[in-house]
Amino acid sequence: MSGADLSSPDIQQAYRDVRDDKTPANWMLLNYEGPRSDVLKLTATGEGGLDELKDKLSPDDCAFAYARVEYSNDKESKRVKFVLITWIGESVGVMRKAKVSVHTADVKKVLSVASIDVPARVQEDVDEEHIVTRLRKAGGASYDGV
Repeated sequence: MSGADLSSPDIQQAYRDVRDDKTPANWMLLNYEGPRSDVLKLTATGEGGLDELKDKLSPDDCAFAYARVEYSNDKESKRVKFVLITWIGESVGVMRKAKVSVHTADVKKVLSVASIDVPARVQEDVDEEHIVTRLRKAGGASYDGV
């Protein structure tokens, strides 16, 4: 199996935008150019958070998403964390699933800063509440018993 092609300059620019607090973009989505392609292309960016992003995820597709998530542990603190979502829809064939597992390492080299990796098969796996709970656990500074 060959590696994923993430050479499009659009991908790097979208990554920088999501990471930059001064830009409104807070997520980006990479999809394969075709069913047998190893080329990933930027297919969407958005400002509406995980709720907007999950509407772009199809059960018959594979994708990688990168998102900035803001949350607070209490009224005094606000945290910004980044998550990498590996989407493998429920209807995806076994060969594509295998390629995605190999390509994940290539994607992590380009989208290199993430607090957690989120494997997702259904839209509920991308629910903000679920992801924030995981971020709080990973961050070690949870004051609400999570």
